[in-house]
Amino acid sequence: MTLNLFPDADPPSLLHFESLARRSGYACIAGIDEAGRGPLAGPVTAAAVVLPDGVELPGVTDSKKLSPGRRDELYELIISSASAVGIGSSDAGLIDEINILQATLAAMKQAVSGLALLPDYLLIDGISKVPLPIPQKTIKKGDSLSLSIAAASIVAKVTRDRLMVEYDARFPGYGFAAHKGYGCASHLAAIAQLGPCRIHRKSFRGVREHVKVVNGEM
Repeated sequence: MTLNLFPDADPPSLLHFESLARRSGYACIAGIDEAGRGPLAGPVTAAAVVLPDGVELPGVTDSKKLSPGRRDELYELIISSASAVGIGSSDAGLIDEINILQATLAAMKQAVSGLALLPDYLLIDGISKVPLPIPQKTIKKGDSLSLSIAAASIVAKVTRDRLMVEYDARFPGYGFAAHKGYGCASHLAAIAQLGPCRIHRKSFRGVREHVKVVNGEM
């Protein structure tokens, strides 16, 4: 069941949507966001964050507006301040199988399921609802409008970036530690020279042109 409890006007503060939810009777509100929809390699990673009522997290905003160092600092603050944090991930194989949107929603669902607390309301960045029987609201640019979503955006981004650094060691030559799998010129050149590796999204343009088909399989 989905309830439309909130106005569409820009909120006056980053806790506006959370406050409205609590005034409407909800006690455990989770903000949800993802990182990694656009890259050519690696997973799409989602985070769900439940913040305590009245929490203050100075500096927390859309992760894309922050430097890597500042994201790392705020990640630690969020982890230590949150009531619960859940992480979900869909790998390149699943992305190729069911498409990036459905893989993103699957990662979000996994993130919510991984929370130590059961949320009774979800605030989701974007326009797509998570396939769960929990009341929820999608918010365009929610990572700039909701503190819970902003916190989730930072957790998702830092978690995924750290994983891509690990992949850089496992799959050398592609530069994953630097570009995190995005389709920059150096990454495209590496794919053309080395061919895709196991974590590349073979259905994505920039990768699929270099996939070799052997016995009917990629």
